[in-house]
Amino acid sequence: MRRHEVIRNLLDTMASDRRTGEVLWRMRSDDGQLDITYGNAHRPFFVASCTKLFVVAILAQLRAEQRLDWDAPLATYLPDLDLTGLVVVRGVDHSHTMTVRQVMAHTAGLADYFEGRRRDGSTTFARVVGQDLAWNLQDVLAWTREMPSGRPGRGVYSDTGYQLLGAVIERLERRPFSAVVQARIVAPLGLSATWCFMPVDVARYDAIATLFYGATPLSIPRAMASVQADGGMVTTLDDGLRFLAAFFGGALCDAAILAEVQSRWHAIFAPFEVGCGVMRLRLPMVLTGLRRVPPFVGHGGASGAVMFRAPEWGLTVVGTVNQLQHRSLAYRLMIQSALAARG
Repeated sequence: MRRHEVIRNLLDTMASDRRTGEVLWRMRSDDGQLDITYGNAHRPFFVASCTKLFVVAILAQLRAEQRLDWDAPLATYLPDLDLTGLVVVRGVDHSHTMTVRQVMAHTAGLADYFEGRRRDGSTTFARVVGQDLAWNLQDVLAWTREMPSGRPGRGVYSDTGYQLLGAVIERLERRPFSAVVQARIVAPLGLSATWCFMPVDVARYDAIATLFYGATPLSIPRAMASVQADGGMVTTLDDGLRFLAAFFGGALCDAAILAEVQSRWHAIFAPFEVGCGVMRLRLPMVLTGLRRVPPFVGHGGASGAVMFRAPEWGLTVVGTVNQLQHRSLAYRLMIQSALAARG
């Protein structure tokens, strides 16, 4: 009982922190002895880049169906889309040779249209925080061409890549990304409150937990309807936990493919590493009060959302602090609460 109280105290402290938005949290141990819900378990919230786990699950299914080759050039599946100029290194254009796997793993050299800087120093992220705006894939590609490319083979986190992967999914499935998620993930798992936020959902924006940037509440429905495959999923604590259990439990994709996406890791930004669309958080003991913390695998989002497992400890965490400026608070809470769960 003591560890439950410690974790709830940590959650209360985080919820009272003026830097956070609405704190929604769920932590469960595999043996069921620890199962804590903080906030409304049925309250919908944006998971931001945790959406990429949904994308990986769909791409894994398409690969298992032999409809998608991860080692083929992504351009193979988007013949009507001009990719020219997206990845140019020393005058050589690699845009038509980057593979699906490289794009998934953020090693294609694609810049990040959302938080990457353009020639004028601006970012899409900063523009969105200042004023709501909408965009489409052609806008994403145009903005990405304005940014310096990374070097193929090295990790450069890229939301642009997941916009392109969303386009691949839509082309292969011949229906919108949101409909694919519904058919392949939401319906089979019985997720009653999970969906991809689209332009038709703009009127539903106020029913979702409010996003904050510092002390400022953000009304950005057009932007959230534009991110889609790189960050547009909405879920709840209960649905999110069910999805994550299915993802890592092998219910959504072949076990061998699931192991493969976690077999090779590369640095992306400390202390995070990325596999093939899955993130790993490894903390040095100097950051954990000299207590050893095993790796957490899953994904995080710019909204302060986390969807992670610590396999060695048998813990699953789904939650959000709904805060874009201080998103790191979610990771701090995840580690602190996981340590408290261990006693």
